[in-house]
Amino acid sequence: MASATSCATANALILSRSTVGRLGRTLEMTSGRKSFSLLSLSPELVYRCGRRWKNVTSSTKFIVRAARMESKGVSLGSRAPNFEVFSYSAPKFTPFTRLFSRVNLRIRKLAIVNLLCLLDKLVQLEEPLTGNMWTLEDFEAYPALLVMFVCNHCPFVKHLKKDIVKLTDLYMKKGLGVVAISSNSELTHPQDGPAFMAEDAKLFNYQFPYLYDRSQDVARDYGAVCTPEFYLFKKDGRRPFELVYHGQFDDSRPSNNVPVTGRDLRLAIDCVLSGQPVPPNQKPSVGCSIKWHPVGKV
Repeated sequence: MASATSCATANALILSRSTVGRLGRTLEMTSGRKSFSLLSLSPELVYRCGRRWKNVTSSTKFIVRAARMESKGVSLGSRAPNFEVFSYSAPKFTPFTRLFSRVNLRIRKLAIVNLLCLLDKLVQLEEPLTGNMWTLEDFEAYPALLVMFVCNHCPFVKHLKKDIVKLTDLYMKKGLGVVAISSNSELTHPQDGPAFMAEDAKLFNYQFPYLYDRSQDVARDYGAVCTPEFYLFKKDGRRPFELVYHGQFDDSRPSNNVPVTGRDLRLAIDCVLSGQPVPPNQKPSVGCSIKWHPVGKV
């Protein structure tokens, strides 16, 4: 499913009656056919359940429509999570070590110590265009930081992309730090993978780093659920970044004919850079759901 609002019968997921029973009651039955439409269900949940079902009868078809996703669940004032994720390799034990319990115990204790040391090795997020690695510390010098979760294929992002570039170019000159992150699975959406990210960054002349969150841990840490999703942080001196805005770009959507202005985000940035409080009434961002990795594939 390309976006959280699009639905094409050709791409519809066909599920069995029993599979749908596990997901919930059907909400709509079309007349004349045994065809059902499921609404407000996670596309990933439906995908996982549907993959397990192979024997589908030709007389019953279930068409899954994915609803648009809204940003939610992040408290203002929270600290900005780092871009770094833990990476480690589990220690291996040979059959020889199991022959001697005392020696085996000592080896296991040593392995635990080594494991803790390995956890200190942090993997940074890569910028596909340049190959550079980035962390949150690279933005410590900025008084404010805008973190955007975006991707290449989402129609909501495409609708705003040129204006996002204009807005960020303007405010980066005024001292705003900006970074964009794509967390979409390249397994399910190859067009959102690193190679295409580099092409997109070059095509639209991004002046900010466009990073790939391959593990999707950064998206989970931030609580990101859709694209685009905007997080604006402010920084007072040596204190950590604190979230002051988590909302929409503006009221414009791909199909509502409202002009793109960036009003909501622009107002929040102006307040932060001028030292004024950001209005607490913030409309959630709306867009495509983040495309999580299929279970067991990563």
